[in-house]
Amino acid sequence: MKQATKSINVEKISFVDHNLLKNLCGEHDKHLKLIEKLEPVKIKAWGNNITISGQNENVRKISAMLQQLYSIMEKGWHIHSSDIDYAHRILSEDITFELARIFLDTVFISSQKRIITPKSIAQRLYIEYMRNFDMVFSIGPAGTGKTNLAMAMAVSYLLERKVQRIILARPAVEAGERLGFLPGDLADKVNPYLRPLYDALYDMIDMERASALINKGLIEVAPLAFMRGRTLN
Repeated sequence: MKQATKSINVEKISFVDHNLLKNLCGEHDKHLKLIEKLEPVKIKAWGNNITISGQNENVRKISAMLQQLYSIMEKGWHIHSSDIDYAHRILSEDITFELARIFLDTVFISSQKRIITPKSIAQRLYIEYMRNFDMVFSIGPAGTGKTNLAMAMAVSYLLERKVQRIILARPAVEAGERLGFLPGDLADKVNPYLRPLYDALYDMIDMERASALINKGLIEVAPLAFMRGRTLN
């Protein structure tokens, strides 16, 4: 019985800027080693060249990823290990996707000079919908960026004066609980539930400025139950 074997494909890519290529490869080629863990390929770098060997489909994906990341770096983006992981995940979903649509789509630059951008195709769509629609529903597991991206969009719109104020609302009780039976005054009761909103807010702008905006009423954090009957213009 004959066993079918898949041929190994080798592709060589040449880059113009050696310094950009060094950043793309990472210190001691750590980015290339990470790619080899994510995808069954072998990568070697020398001079201004990179060779990728493996099955044709894998080589094609990694070649597209490296060339796209290099083009993004030419526009001023500094690549980190997390970017390699994000890029690989995105192209694994859709090999034809343009990574620049995500990496260069700056939503907000925080007070710590951290650039906030979408990290997946779904997050890119989330941002696009928030820009184009008045009401957006986002459903997903914890840690997928729902609150953080919404906060980044809201704060950026407020600071750019595209909106007059922000109202941040969140459920203030867990299933089966009632505020009246929790200890403390109203603030003590609801603040633990609103903490994620404050954390996301302080991640965008420094605490002093955020407090000033809250005191002026430009940012309001409220329990969702207390929004009943209010009119939002």
